[in-house]
Formats: sequence, structure tokens, C-alpha cells
Amino acid sequence: MQTFSVRTASRVQMIDITAEVADAIRAEGIDDGLAVVFVPHTTAGVTINENADPDVARDIAAELSRLVPHAGAYAHAEGNSDAHIKSSLFGPSLVLIVSGGRAVLGTWQAVYFCEGDGPRQRKVHVAAR
Repeated sequence: MQTFSVRTASRVQMIDITAEVADAIRAEGIDDGLAVVFVPHTTAGVTINENADPDVARDIAAELSRLVPHAGAYAHAEGNSDAHIKSSLFGPSLVLIVSGGRAVLGTWQAVYFCEGDGPRQRKVHVAAR
């Protein structure tokens, strides 16, 4: 398993981690198989989406904040219920097909770390078989 860190700069943020995931897959040394990307946090997640236009990631983050606002009638005492909800919408993991030692992604696709309770230092684990 490979682990790398992600430093987020704002409360809700989408960070392209495709290059870091590719490095982790290479370090795992597999040519063909599957790679699992896992975020061990309850207020962050991962997803795949467009990387050609950075406005897409900004739009997703902005719409998440509108749909699930930070301030709400939440019962959770830590004040980050919105982040727990946002992370549940994305999920803590995803599976990538690996072929020729590389993740199979579409032309415009990238792997994104989805922060819901930043800024923070986070971890991402990648295991490939």
C-alpha cells in the first residue's frame, strides 16, 4: 500500500490527485489489475470528474456548499455535520482499472480529493493488485 498526504486550503475544496495516484500505482509495481483509492477520513472523500476545465471542480464545490450549507440545524456537536454529509455523497473510496501500469481514465477524467472540513492535512491510501 502507498500513502501520500494532501494539504487542503479551504473548507470545501476539490483537489486533482491524479498524478499522486499514478505515482502510487507505479510504486505498487502492477501492470494490470485494480487499484483502490481510500481516504481514511469521515469528512472527506474521493471522486472522478472532469479536469479539462477547473471551473467544473469549483462549480461542484460551490454547489455542495449551497446544497449542504455549513450552518444548519444539525445536532452533531462538533459543527461539521455538513462535511460528514458531503463526504457521504462522494464516498471514502473508488476503484480504478489498471492497464499497462496506468489507471484507465477517460480523456477528460481525473481523480479528485474532496475536502469538506478544511483546511487540513489529509492522507490518501492506494493499494493495487
